[in-house]
Amino acid sequence: MSARNDVAPDTLGVELTEGGIVVEYTDGRKVFYHGVPEKVDGTLRTQPGKLVQILVTDPTETEGVLTYVNDRNTHDDILETSGVGRVMLDSGEEEELFPGVTVRVDGYAIEVEADPEAARGRVFVFEEDELDEASYELVNED
Repeated sequence: MSARNDVAPDTLGVELTEGGIVVEYTDGRKVFYHGVPEKVDGTLRTQPGKLVQILVTDPTETEGVLTYVNDRNTHDDILETSGVGRVMLDSGEEEELFPGVTVRVDGYAIEVEADPEAARGRVFVFEEDELDEASYELVNED
């Protein structure tokens, strides 16, 4: 398997609907994340082995940036033409993806912490594999 690199995300169109979240890639394709995201206060720990994607919206909730965490399946060229970013981290590593959004790897699990005020928008995390998908919104309940 070839090495995968970090890829910077572009700004994408976002639409929050009653049934889920629509993200429009820069190449015009759209993806729909089904369901209303479950609200999580504090650190979100995803299930090991899942594809993890983090979406941070702007204050208007009509644009945002989408980043895959440790995705080894998607070629760099596809990410670059779609506007989706990627960060590759080893176990024990941590990175601030955006102001107020930190991701770390613990074994095969991904942990995400966010301060939506510092991020200046809403922060969503999607985890999926061939069998299941789940979506979360990181919030401050203080």
